[in-house]
Amino acid sequence: MAHKAAQWPSEETLLLWKREQARLKARMVDRDTEAWQRDPTFSGLQRVGGVDVSFINGDSDRACASLVVLSYPELEVTWVVYEDSHMVRLKAPYVSGFLAFREVPFLVELVQRLQEKEPGFMPQVLLVDGNGVLHQRGFGVACHLGVLTDVPCIGVAKKLLQVDGLENNPLHKQKIVLLQAGGDTFPLMGNSGMVLGMALKSHDHSTNPLYISVGHRISLEVAVRLTHHCCRFRIPEPIRQADIRSRDYIRRTLGHPVSPAHRQERSQKEQRPKVYPKDGPGAPADQGRLPKDYGRDSSTDLKDPQPGFQEQQKDQQLERTEHHEDSDL
Repeated sequence: MAHKAAQWPSEETLLLWKREQARLKARMVDRDTEAWQRDPTFSGLQRVGGVDVSFINGDSDRACASLVVLSYPELEVTWVVYEDSHMVRLKAPYVSGFLAFREVPFLVELVQRLQEKEPGFMPQVLLVDGNGVLHQRGFGVACHLGVLTDVPCIGVAKKLLQVDGLENNPLHKQKIVLLQAGGDTFPLMGNSGMVLGMALKSHDHSTNPLYISVGHRISLEVAVRLTHHCCRFRIPEPIRQADIRSRDYIRRTLGHPVSPAHRQERSQKEQRPKVYPKDGPGAPADQGRLPKDYGRDSSTDLKDPQPGFQEQQKDQQLERTEHHEDSDL
């Protein structure tokens, strides 16, 4: 049966969305609430999650939502402790400033599914491929997800959202050039006088910064520091792995024609979240660990004699063919 693409929302719907953002924004917390956040070494932080929504070229109706939880501080691909991806049918179109209404319902579902089935693997913080308070109304997708799940969230955007007078102009580009080493930052202060986020050079070999903003239940300083700690390459590892797995899931689900019976059987298996428990009593030493080459290719191998250089090229290629409507993250 054919499905109609999501219809452009009416003015009444847009007004309702604005009211919902304002209602939820009143519940947003922009300060540290957890003990591990106040520790200089993040002692007590054990599980970091990442979420991503990948879209299908030429298909405006379907996407793949993915949640990955990694063990901290290892953050190795072999220490993915939980992953869940599934195909979704988009019910809202992309509208600048309202990305959350297109994507967040599916991300909330993933978090709730984890909470219900494997509460011991709940992430203590989520890194979100999108903005937090760096948004037209100060309530981006990372804030929306954080408030609805009550999980600390960090907004991590790959492009600057130009709001409150922020512009990707020559002055902004000059500041980027002055970022010399991984961990270097500069504040994103709008015309309002508020610091909406930080530009972060996440890796020594990265050319373009990330734009970090508060989502929920975390301070900007801690959000920036933790994001940098999570970057083996330019993109924080939890988000990078969520992206890898969502794209792989699309390929496995849609890449090869199969019979209806096989498709149904495979779909039922793939819809189950995967749990990779760490070494437990009586468990083999490698139980719960993925193959070391899972999610890697020659461009992300840690043995690369110029670590990050090929990953930087990959990031630049990704930005030219970006799957995410990140003019409004």
